[in-house]
Amino acid sequence: MDNADIKTMWRPAIAWLYIAICFVDFMVFPILWNVAQIAFLKTIVITPWDPLTLKGGGLFHISMGAILGVTAYGRTQEKINGVTTTSTMMAPPSTPSTKPPTPNFPVRD
Repeated sequence: MDNADIKTMWRPAIAWLYIAICFVDFMVFPILWNVAQIAFLKTIVITPWDPLTLKGGGLFHISMGAILGVTAYGRTQEKINGVTTTSTMMAPPSTPSTKPPTPNFPVRD
C-alpha cells in the first residue's frame, strides 16, 4: 500500500472501523454476554450487557461523530472546489524555468 492509497482510503477506513465497533459493542457482545451467563451460571440472565463505548458519557461516539463529520464536510468542500486528494503532491517540473515562481500572497511594491 503506497502513500496515495492511504491518502484516499483513510476516510472510508475510519467509517468502516466505527461501524464495526458499534456492531460488535451493540450486537455481538450483548448476545455473547447472555449466552455466557446462561452457559456458565446455568440460570437466567442476571446482568445486562453494559456497552463499552457508552462509558464516560458516550465520549467515544461524540468524538467519532466529530471526526467523521468534519472529514465528510472537508471532502465535500474538496469536491465542490474540484480538488482531488492527490493534488497536494508536487509534480516534477517538465521544463526548467528561469523565472522565479509567482508568490501566493500579495506583494507590496
